[in-house]
Amino acid sequence: MTRRALVVRGGWEGHDPVGTTDSFVPFLERSGFEVSLHDGPAVYADAGVMRDADLVLQNVTMSTIEGPQTAGLRAAVEAGTGLAGWHGGIADSFRGDADYLHLVGGQFASHPGKPAADRVGDGTDAFVRHVIRFTEAAATHPVTEGLDDFELDSEQYWLLHDDYLDVLATTTQEARAGDPWTRPVTSPAVWTRQWGLGRIAVITPGHSQDVLDHPTVRTLVERGLLWASR
Repeated sequence: MTRRALVVRGGWEGHDPVGTTDSFVPFLERSGFEVSLHDGPAVYADAGVMRDADLVLQNVTMSTIEGPQTAGLRAAVEAGTGLAGWHGGIADSFRGDADYLHLVGGQFASHPGKPAADRVGDGTDAFVRHVIRFTEAAATHPVTEGLDDFELDSEQYWLLHDDYLDVLATTTQEARAGDPWTRPVTSPAVWTRQWGLGRIAVITPGHSQDVLDHPTVRTLVERGLLWASR
C-alpha cells in the first residue's frame, strides 16, 4: 500500500530548505511513499490532506505559522501522522508559537561557535568540532541501533527542552575561557517523542548538505523518517 509523505519546507534560505529536502525525496519514493512538496506550513490547515498523510518531513527554519496551521499539525500527529526533520528545520521553527514548541519538545537556543579570538567574520565562526554521543537507549532503538559516536565540524546546537523526550544522542558544550557559562552543558542531539498515536523524530545535525551527507547523519535522518511514519 502506498504511503503519503508531505515535504514541508521554507523559512531561512541559509539552510537550503529546497535543496536538502530534495535530496531525501528519492529515498522516500524508494521506501514506498507518494511525496508531495509544500512551500510553508499552509497545508497543515487542510484537514483532508493531513488526515491522509502518513509522514511529514518538515524543514522550515524560523518563519511563522498561523493558529489553524499549528492546530492542524498537532491534530494530525495526535491521530498518527509522523513528524520528522533535522536541525533548524524542525528544532528552530516557528519560535513564537508555544503550541508548536510543546509538540516538538526542544527549541534551539544558540550555537555559541568558536572563541572570539578564533573568529574570521563569516559563517564558519559558528562551526566547532564536537562529538555526538549515543545514549544507552540508542543501542536498541530502530533509529540508532548499531551506530557509533561521531564527530562533526559544524554548528553545535544548545537547546531548551523538556523531559518528555526519549533522548538517543547528546552533545556537550564545554565551558571555555571567556565563555559566560561556568560548567559543561549537555543538550539532546537526537530524540524521539510519542504524541498521541503519532511519532516525532528530531536529528539536530544538518546545517548544510555536506553534514546531511555524513554517513551517520544520513542514516539517522532516513531511519527517523521511516520510524516516525504511520
